[in-house]
Amino acid sequence: MYDEYLADRISQILKQKHIEFKAKKMFGGIAFMVKGKMTVGVVSAKQTKETTLMVRVGKMLYEQALRQPEARVMDFTGKPMKGFVFVGPKGFDMDEDLEAWINRATSFNDELD
Repeated sequence: MYDEYLADRISQILKQKHIEFKAKKMFGGIAFMVKGKMTVGVVSAKQTKETTLMVRVGKMLYEQALRQPEARVMDFTGKPMKGFVFVGPKGFDMDEDLEAWINRATSFNDELD
């Protein structure tokens, strides 16, 4: 299960930015695919049920992203996934913080073309 309210917030921001996307259920959550690539997503921690934002920032901005409030290594499979971070709820509670994470992710996604 994932936080549908957060998923809706992400969807609204992407629509406001005129970014075409597809929402795809995966990892027990939902991922937002831009140009066919996972950009951001929403999952819930298994033990705590805490809502977590997944953000693809790329390897170049990975260390910088980890220094942001509430950001941590994405270790979904038990080992760190370079280029992806998890962000805890306080890191995206405010709309401007969520938008900043989405901007990071969509900027990296543009570089993949």
